[in-house]
Amino acid sequence: MAEYRKLGKTSSQRKALLRNQVTMLILNGRITTTEARAKEVKKIAEKLIALGIKEKDNYETVTVKTKVAQKDKDGKRVKETNADGKKVTVYDEVEKEIKKDNPSRLHARHQMLSVFYDVKEVPSEPQGRKKNTKKVDLCAKVFDEIAPKYANRNGGFTRIVKIGPRKGDAAMMVILELV
Repeated sequence: MAEYRKLGKTSSQRKALLRNQVTMLILNGRITTTEARAKEVKKIAEKLIALGIKEKDNYETVTVKTKVAQKDKDGKRVKETNADGKKVTVYDEVEKEIKKDNPSRLHARHQMLSVFYDVKEVPSEPQGRKKNTKKVDLCAKVFDEIAPKYANRNGGFTRIVKIGPRKGDAAMMVILELV
C-alpha cells in the first residue's frame, strides 16, 4: 500500500499543490477541494498544527534597544542638516520587547516555513495599495492563534465536509476546515 496519493501529478506539481492548499487552509481557515486532495492536505496540516501546539510557549521575551526614525505630523522622516551640509535623518532610541525563539521552536518554525508559501496581504482599495502591502507571517499565526485554540485537543484539528460532486467530472468536492 502506498504512503500517499499521487493525485495524477508529477512529484513537483504534487508538492506545489499540497503546499499551496496547506498555506491557504492556515491563512483562511477553510478551503474547497476534491476529497483525495483534502485527505492529503489534512495529513500535512495536522502535523504542522501539532508542531505549533508543542512549541507554542517555547520562547523568551527579550528587551532590546533600537533606533527609530522621528516622524513629523504627515508621517515623513524628520531630517536636519549636519556640519557638512548634508541632510541626515534624526533617530530616537526606543526599547522594544521581542520574542526570542528557543532552538526547538526555531527548528519548528523552519519546518513550517519549508511547507508554507510566502503570502502578502494586499489592501482592496487602490489608493496606497503598493505602500500598504504586508507579508503575512503564517508561522506566527500557527503559534499565536491556532495553537492556543487547540492546546487541550489530542489531534483532529481539521474537518472534511462533503458538498457533492463537481459538475464537470463528478469528482467528490469537500470543504476542509479548521475545527
